[in-house]
Amino acid sequence: MNILSIQSSVAYGHAGNSSAVFPLQRLGHEVWPVFTVHFSNHTGYGEWRGPVFDPETVRDVITGIEERGVLPRCDAVLSGYQGAPTMGEVIVDAVARVKAANPDALYCADPVMGDVGRGFYVREGIPEFMRDVVVPAADVLTPNQFELEFLVGQSVSSVADLLAAADALRAKGPQVVLVTSVQTDETPADSVQMAVVDAEGAWIVTTPLLPMYVSGSGDATAAIFLARYMTSTPAEALAATASSIYDVMERTHAAGSGEILLIEAQEAIAHPASEFEVTRLR
Repeated sequence: MNILSIQSSVAYGHAGNSSAVFPLQRLGHEVWPVFTVHFSNHTGYGEWRGPVFDPETVRDVITGIEERGVLPRCDAVLSGYQGAPTMGEVIVDAVARVKAANPDALYCADPVMGDVGRGFYVREGIPEFMRDVVVPAADVLTPNQFELEFLVGQSVSSVADLLAAADALRAKGPQVVLVTSVQTDETPADSVQMAVVDAEGAWIVTTPLLPMYVSGSGDATAAIFLARYMTSTPAEALAATASSIYDVMERTHAAGSGEILLIEAQEAIAHPASEFEVTRLR
């Protein structure tokens, strides 16, 4: 498969395309990365250097790819953090161009906006842009629980709430919704869950909750799920994604690393040792 991934990039560590491209490649896909920024490191360090690219510069790069005549061979577009609505407009336009060339191409959007405990951490206007423009354009959406609640205006405290919110989100456009960082009243203690919902059913998987946070894990999760979903069923993609991410994060935690160890733990991306059971919810 050929995947156009439009995201940020960092020289040191992993975030955005620097977290998504390698897992896609490790799983056998060709990636056409387009950078929206190129920073020295992710912003979680508090200090960074490097340019934020003008939206028209990014559009120009995409136009250059289009001029190679390869968009009919593009199987999917992947996006994550969008620095401003103007950049989001360029990304949605790129999706339209790809779909005009290949109507079967998928758009997988990770609607990065915020998280439980941190609230929103994106610029003003981005949450509304995600809700009103990105969601209707996406085929696959990968929000965390906080983002899901915002996108549909519903709180999630139970599995029933989770399914209702995912259905409400699917009604806005996406065929498939992967919800990450799920913790409801029914989530087992010291655990975290991930669920996928499509027209055929809903499935959930539970993994141990590791006492850590590293940037780039969400970007890697969306990339791995897209790669797996394109070649298997939603339930199989969910199981493989949860297993891979847990193994990578466990390796990262054991090493005490502040950066996700994607390269060192790459075998877990392709062949995870863990095999977490997926439960069908309906």
